[in-house]
Amino acid sequence: MTPAPLRFRAAVPADVPALVALVTSAYRGDASRAGWTTEADLLDGERIAPDVLLADIRRPRSRVVLGEDGTGPVACAHVAEDDGAGYFGMFAVAPRRQGGGIGHAVLAECERIAREEWRLPLMRMTVIDLREELIAWYQRRGYRRTGRHRPFPYGDPRYGIPRRDDLRFEVLEKPLS
Repeated sequence: MTPAPLRFRAAVPADVPALVALVTSAYRGDASRAGWTTEADLLDGERIAPDVLLADIRRPRSRVVLGEDGTGPVACAHVAEDDGAGYFGMFAVAPRRQGGGIGHAVLAECERIAREEWRLPLMRMTVIDLREELIAWYQRRGYRRTGRHRPFPYGDPRYGIPRRDDLRFEVLEKPLS
């Protein structure tokens, strides 16, 4: 049976529990190993704290995009204006649905929001620089490595409990024009 087409909508506060579960399933614990985006070997604990997610939902020029099909929420991402550019983060696709084009559709929707609705010239994101396969996926979609890095927030359990001491983020960018 073919799943229903993906529909996008802005998340609302009532979606927070389902979004936390979706994002956690894509990145943490054994369930995340069913997909290819797992960070289970790098981090334990939460991937997104409910209070951070709620703040993102309520903030101006910020949208948590929820992708749904006939089965319910299957993907999400956060897009926001940050320092004159779009910022893309909290990207998750249900592990058993990865590899079928859903992620590409979510990324394209977030780029559309930043480009068409907010008229931003650039999309930016940060990715743990050890995630070479994920970075390569973004590069195939037009993102480039900037060589700029940001520290991992060690000591802040809202972003996970590191299993290694060499984590850092690399900034990726893509022009939207």
